[in-house]
Amino acid sequence: MESHQLLSIELGKLLLQHQQVLATAESCTGGGVSVSVTDIAGSSAWFDRAFVTYSNEAKMEMLEVQAQTLETHGAVSEPTVVEMVKGALKNANATIAVSISGIAGPGGGSDEKPVGTVCFGFADHTGWLKVSTEHFSGDRAEVRSQAVDFALKTLCDYLSERS
Repeated sequence: MESHQLLSIELGKLLLQHQQVLATAESCTGGGVSVSVTDIAGSSAWFDRAFVTYSNEAKMEMLEVQAQTLETHGAVSEPTVVEMVKGALKNANATIAVSISGIAGPGGGSDEKPVGTVCFGFADHTGWLKVSTEHFSGDRAEVRSQAVDFALKTLCDYLSERS
């Protein structure tokens, strides 16, 4: 079984066990996390919705990311994913959420933010907030796949630690 599928199955079990419901706010992964979790039969019991906010306008309109945050820090930044994940929780019927924004390539990178740079935000209704910037390697598909795996694994790890 593919790693996304195994992680999604595990995540679903943990979300049910903890009576949690997930929402996603994705940019560079284009809905990859939501596809992975909705591939699992019965996921409607623990998955509410996905925000695929590829443009800055979508981030502002759907997730209430502030224009000033985008202008100051850019779409691929920890401050942006914090606002994205908080907006996902606010605008969904969810208790836990993940946000992802990055540079999957092949272009778009810079010295400061090279291709493969992906920022993640994780939050839940209890006030837990985790932010992480990772650097993945490979082509566009590989970077996106690694980002989906990281998001799923981080959520699983957090929920497992709460058991």
